[in-house]
Amino acid sequence: MADPIELLVQGRAHDLGGGFAVRRVLPSVKRRTVGPFIFLDHFGPMDVPPGGGMEVRPHPHIGLATVTYLFDGGIYHRDSLGYSQAIRPGDVNWMTAGSGIVHSERTEPEMRATGFRMHGVQTWVALPKTHEETAPAFEHVEKARLPAWSEGGADLRLIVGTYAGRTAPTSHFSPIFYVGVEMTAGAALAVTPDHEERAIYVAEGMIVVGESQLGVGDLAVLAPGQTVEALAGPDGAKAMLLGGATIDGPRHIWWNFVSSSKERIEKAKEDWREKRFAMVAGDPEFIPLPDR
Repeated sequence: MADPIELLVQGRAHDLGGGFAVRRVLPSVKRRTVGPFIFLDHFGPMDVPPGGGMEVRPHPHIGLATVTYLFDGGIYHRDSLGYSQAIRPGDVNWMTAGSGIVHSERTEPEMRATGFRMHGVQTWVALPKTHEETAPAFEHVEKARLPAWSEGGADLRLIVGTYAGRTAPTSHFSPIFYVGVEMTAGAALAVTPDHEERAIYVAEGMIVVGESQLGVGDLAVLAPGQTVEALAGPDGAKAMLLGGATIDGPRHIWWNFVSSSKERIEKAKEDWREKRFAMVAGDPEFIPLPDR
């Protein structure tokens, strides 16, 4: 039988500052995108002591949508459109950057005071060329509004898009699916061939696909057109299923900017340097344009 895994990508350590470390999985030299997903950072699980937490100062984005999903903990989002929104496990924050948005991501004072457990995934979705300059927007979808179901000892929640005959209410601009999965020991999950490009990312525990044993930080890009069985290890697992239609042409990434046009990225760099972006009200801090 053909190998159900087309390619294996392994996350690499990356420090966001202040000792807040993540595994950066996409983009990789092996694979730039899976469907429209162009960026994937995985943080935790970690026990954050009192006084610690996330302090990502206001920074800009263009040409993409950010998708934040948590297994544990919390993040407080504020943006230049005036939205202020805490995200909790199972909820979704979808932020459409489009022509340009600025946001910050911080730990709330109450969580910082007591300490907390943090575990989640942040992804970027490249917008289709027809929507790269769409108006910026923000959407929060509570977990109660997201399709959730169980099969073979696995609990699934559809975060964005369509999968297995279900549709999430979250906004999106191209064929996409994104599913959070929590598996008990020995659980069996059949990944359906709904979409052109698909991958499994292991966030906790171990999963067996075909002859391959996948551990934390492994992204397995699946061969197209076939149902693929994933089996959880003896301690269970947490994973993300992701993918969609092949992206409509290459994208350039520079810092927090994504575009099909290098010239558009140069304009965004200049706009941030010259403070032409709208800023986050009440938060005068910002991340300066990096040197490279």
